[in-house]
Amino acid sequence: MSSTQATTRPLPFGADHRTVHANGVDLCLETVGDPEDPTILLIHGAATGMDGWDDEFCIRLVEGGRFVIRYDHRDTGESVSYEPGAPGYNANDLAEDVVGLLDELDIENAHLVGVSMGGGIAQEVTVRFPERVSSLTLMATTPGGDDLPPPSDAFLEGVSNTAPDWSDRDAVVDHIVDSLRLYAGDNEFDTAAWRKRIDAGYDRVRNVASSQINHFVMGHGEAVRHRLGEISVPTLVIHGTDDPVFPIEHALALQREIPDTRLLKLAGNAHLIQSDVWGEIIPAILENTART
Repeated sequence: MSSTQATTRPLPFGADHRTVHANGVDLCLETVGDPEDPTILLIHGAATGMDGWDDEFCIRLVEGGRFVIRYDHRDTGESVSYEPGAPGYNANDLAEDVVGLLDELDIENAHLVGVSMGGGIAQEVTVRFPERVSSLTLMATTPGGDDLPPPSDAFLEGVSNTAPDWSDRDAVVDHIVDSLRLYAGDNEFDTAAWRKRIDAGYDRVRNVASSQINHFVMGHGEAVRHRLGEISVPTLVIHGTDDPVFPIEHALALQREIPDTRLLKLAGNAHLIQSDVWGEIIPAILENTART
């Protein structure tokens, strides 16, 4: 599936949407806000590009006096794509992509906000490239490790191992929406709204099969949990108390092992971060990025 031209994407006010060559590959990014303001770099989870960050979410951060960057991971959106099941990269490469983006934008350091897999990437960047990170916000993520609880039985039972016909647009959109519903747990889930949103992003993806497969089969790279104690920037952990993917013990481990960490528990929230909790998390992110 071919990528559409960037000009077809509706943009929030003042946004700059482009593709840059960073860390040896083409990555698509979008910036919004005043470059003179402190920079927040948003890093989404597996199989999710910049569309995972709502326009309104980004605008609220901009209104809080932040310059915001969101981007497409490899194999998502308009960024470089690989054959399904054969990603030419591992998790370490995705962390180095973050640094490459900052280099290309001539940004010395940024506040990192990562969700799920993006939280793992943010941890690695902060450990390996501490001079590039001003603060760290980790949402619905984990430090990794076999000592922490696995996903819930209900989540594992609901995960489908049956792939859709990747050439059938409706089947693919339904498949992705069904997966997101699992991540929402028992929280309210607007199926029609999510289907509309996923369908709108479908045409941006270079290879939809790769976007849904490759992050789950790539190599993990070097683990950094044993180095979390080295992190010296203000850190905020945001986690749902009913997360079916990473139970709350994962957040408690992050709080325990990263110095100067604050924990915001989202009562009753699952893994999916939806707009009903923005009123809690956006002020917390703005506060954490001001702690420096």
